[in-house]
Amino acid sequence: MNEEYVVGWGTLALINAGLAQGKNRSGLNWFLLSLFLGPIATLLLVIVEKRANPEE
Repeated sequence: MNEEYVVGWGTLALINAGLAQGKNRSGLNWFLLSLFLGPIATLLLVIVEKRANPEE
């Protein structure tokens, strides 16, 4: 695999982790899921709604 693809895929996984945390979801789980699914995980994160805050 080309080095640029590896760097891009890892960057996308980090972005997805941040996006997941912004929606009150587990950043680590989505990071690991993104390593396998890549852009499909991004699409899923964009589609899912934000979870309610547990403190509310």
